[in-house]
Amino acid sequence: ADMGAAWLLPRIVGFGHASELLMGGEFISAKRAAEIGLYNRVVSSEALAEETEKMARLMADGPSMGLAVTKRMLNAEASMTLAEAMQAEAWVQAECMKHPDYREAFDAFIEKRKPDFHRSGGDGA
Repeated sequence: ADMGAAWLLPRIVGFGHASELLMGGEFISAKRAAEIGLYNRVVSSEALAEETEKMARLMADGPSMGLAVTKRMLNAEASMTLAEAMQAEAWVQAECMKHPDYREAFDAFIEKRKPDFHRSGGDGA
């Protein structure tokens, strides 16, 4: 293993799959890579633009603050203990509940409609 593969792969695919990949040294198909979680999904080159647009729209229409906080927490919690992570998440949840996107998500749930985070007035910060 080189270039940090022995550090990174277990975090992505689990210890067992990482061991098999690194010690076996065999090439794997895109289908197998997706099955073990090395990739989220595989799409054909013909479908790539459409799938990229769907993902971009999903992110653009989502709660910008919630997405930003989730990204930060994913990165930060990688080096935390479970207790530290739970404490950090409790604090972040309380802060997120103060944001207009939270109210929009709550109202949309009660009204059984899709949330419109653009109308919530949240600035994404």
